[in-house]
Amino acid sequence: MTRPLAALVLVALWLGAALITVAVVAPGAFAVLPTRALAGDMVGRVLPVLFAGAMGVPAIALAIHPPSRRHALALAAAASSVLAALVALAVVDPRIAAVRAAAVVPIDQLAAADPRRAMFGVLHAASVALLGLAMLANAALLAALARAVAGRARSPGETR
Repeated sequence: MTRPLAALVLVALWLGAALITVAVVAPGAFAVLPTRALAGDMVGRVLPVLFAGAMGVPAIALAIHPPSRRHALALAAAASSVLAALVALAVVDPRIAAVRAAAVVPIDQLAAADPRRAMFGVLHAASVALLGLAMLANAALLAALARAVAGRARSPGETR
């Protein structure tokens, strides 16, 4: 397997895992678990792993196949993914944990006007947006790597 192809597969695997999580795992947890709190706990165990992957996978992919200067998109995409995941793990996740701890009861049992519930909503939206950004960034990285693989297929003797 060529280096560009290995990098492409690695990013595709992470993106697939992220898509399965947001399209199947999270909705499934909220559909079948007896409480929203349990579903939130379960999904909350999966998200840090996805965010860690959003930091590690682009870095590993670019280490396997460093892009040429013509592929600035790959560097920008990788940096965006790492930054989004870092903010989610270092800023948003600890604040969500603090709000949940301060609430004492599950968030959905708080009154709609409770400021802790409102803050949880803001932080949850930020977490979702950051995962979405990481996914878009990895999709852009995937496209850049696919161009590199396609370029190699067209010009096997040319270095990229």
